[in-house]
Amino acid sequence: MDKFFVRGGSELNGTVNVSGSKNSSLPILAATLLTDEPCIIRRVPDVSDANYMVQILQNLGAHVERSSGIVRVEAEKIHPNAPYDLVRRMRASICVMGPLVARLGQASVSLPGGCVIGDRPVDLHLRGLKGIGAKVEVEGGNMLIDASEGLVGDRVNLRGKHGPTVLGTDNLMMAAVLAKGTTVIEGAAAEPEVADLADFLNKMGAKIEGAGTTTIVIEGVEKLHGAEHTVIPDRIEAGTYMVAGALAGGKVTVNRANAEHLGAVIDVLRECGHGVEVDGERITVTRNPNGTGADITTAPYPGFPTDMQAQMSALFAITPGLSVVTDTIFPERFMHIAEMARMGGDFKKGNGNVVIKGVGADGLSAAPVMASDLRASAALVLAALAADGETEINRVYHIDRGYEHIDEKLQTLGAQIHRVRV
Repeated sequence: MDKFFVRGGSELNGTVNVSGSKNSSLPILAATLLTDEPCIIRRVPDVSDANYMVQILQNLGAHVERSSGIVRVEAEKIHPNAPYDLVRRMRASICVMGPLVARLGQASVSLPGGCVIGDRPVDLHLRGLKGIGAKVEVEGGNMLIDASEGLVGDRVNLRGKHGPTVLGTDNLMMAAVLAKGTTVIEGAAAEPEVADLADFLNKMGAKIEGAGTTTIVIEGVEKLHGAEHTVIPDRIEAGTYMVAGALAGGKVTVNRANAEHLGAVIDVLRECGHGVEVDGERITVTRNPNGTGADITTAPYPGFPTDMQAQMSALFAITPGLSVVTDTIFPERFMHIAEMARMGGDFKKGNGNVVIKGVGADGLSAAPVMASDLRASAALVLAALAADGETEINRVYHIDRGYEHIDEKLQTLGAQIHRVRV
């Protein structure tokens, strides 16, 4: 179980390249199951979640080749059973459900695992499939979906208690592309990753309009064909390095980023007084040592992403004054707070929010800490960059789920971080 050792105090400067989006790659890889022809996906990040998805595709019978960020999938002969041993490792594995039901008329998928960051029910996924004619049973920890009589397009509302569901939208969209008639998804997730999946499906011959908005219209087709696609940049990885620049820069340039996808993060960093310059696919953050705090509330895209609130909490921990972070999507997603408090952070946790009293640039000190989920891991690394001494971060397998070689990328910026394999 690897761990990081991070010695704080080094000023970060330079350029870091953003990888392809993890949250786009996983459903796009799953979508290759919709055709028996070869598909080529480029800029798939080298992260453990993508590795798990490749293993799932292979277990389902697909032939997969992977090299230097390029994945070639040929799913000529596949079966409908996704096993617990693989699915339990990653929640996003649930997105094989839609393609399997659409192509084979049935699927057996174990209830998924992944990060424990609060209640993330699969009800909306099943509601979507039921809405276009699938029959669903849950038995022995498996979701048994039957559409042997065919899927038929209809109007389905996917909005849930805490807003739209990204993977639920993906699942329904992938199932509906081979359904008879027209499916209208209301309350759809508008995230860029959903639009990226729709772009790939349209390249395969699907007829999808409205992806990237809250209403998506899918006209079913009889068959899809192979296609090639390049995954969009990972906006959460880009945002994480932008916060690193605001917290420990210097001047940090994030390359291969899409500023249109990062509007909410850019706005908050500028509100806090840090310099943010956009030049095409390059975003440069210049730290203001006299920066101020802010109040942020997470919301579905284009609002402030829940996947960035932990990283902003690390920045606010050293920023003088009071900041308030409210998470309306995952109200329990504050497990990183207790670990940063061990480093000297001043936090007061409420119901779905946390009040942060910044302790200043010299207020954090090194301590052994433990990562609890993917984004909490990134937040602890960021806090460690500002802490006095050497911080030991345990269970970094969480961070390897979604960040490609984060230790090596931070080293190129001047961070003193190294990985120890134990």
